[in-house]
Amino acid sequence: MMRSEPFDEPRLLEAARNGDEHAMGLLIERYQPRVLRFGLRMCRNVEDAQDVVQDTLLAAARGLKRFEGRASISTWLYTIARSYCIKKRRRSKFAPPREESLNDDDNDDVRRLAAPERSPEQAAMDREMEAALRVAIDGLEPMYREVLVLRDMEGLTAPEVAQVVGASVGAVKSRLHRARARIREALLPFLQADVEDASNSDCPDVIELFSKNLEGEISESLCHQLQSHVDRCPRCKRKCDSIQRVVLMCRTQREPIVPEQLRTAVSEAVRALQSNKPTGSFR
Repeated sequence: MMRSEPFDEPRLLEAARNGDEHAMGLLIERYQPRVLRFGLRMCRNVEDAQDVVQDTLLAAARGLKRFEGRASISTWLYTIARSYCIKKRRRSKFAPPREESLNDDDNDDVRRLAAPERSPEQAAMDREMEAALRVAIDGLEPMYREVLVLRDMEGLTAPEVAQVVGASVGAVKSRLHRARARIREALLPFLQADVEDASNSDCPDVIELFSKNLEGEISESLCHQLQSHVDRCPRCKRKCDSIQRVVLMCRTQREPIVPEQLRTAVSEAVRALQSNKPTGSFR
């Protein structure tokens, strides 16, 4: 049994492959919230996202013995989840574009940025900005949304994202830069950043350069040049601050609370699979 080291992933995987029900349960518990968060952002519908969680984890339980470990288990799971999200999208073209609340205010799937002693006015503004972030992410085209969610929310590396979505690393990074810029543009009313002024051609595109720097795509010398410019240009500094805040908001999102009904259904389905017993849907 793996009770003494529940987060030792290699041993946990090996035990689950060997039929240890407790180890399998720990794996499911660990990844359920992440798959749900991914499903919520990609499906934009609670019921579809919950279906994706159940389908993904059951498929993973079936295929765990064939998992060779060439990729991380999270990359493997997101690849499975993405395929189910695509199927949902094809069948639900007229589904509502916004997801409903899972239950109550405590289940909000965006972590509030740390702000000590926020005033009621600031707290209200932060809530509005968090809601605007969700709307902005939901409004991205799927090809941009999935790379943003996987890279900036789920924390996969660009090569891992490329593996999940079946694209080159270069294509992933290009989509990521565009997604970040579009999210920032949607949040401009909250970011206290200057409205874009095309007439100011002397300044570099600090938004794209900042995003590229996060992905290690610019040289050290160019990075120093960018920093020197930003230090002298208050307008570009505000731009950099705004895109940095957007990325930080994405990266500090809280994992959603998995509804008990879904948690129980997934556990029962996996146990039935391990026992070779038929099982129904959680609905």
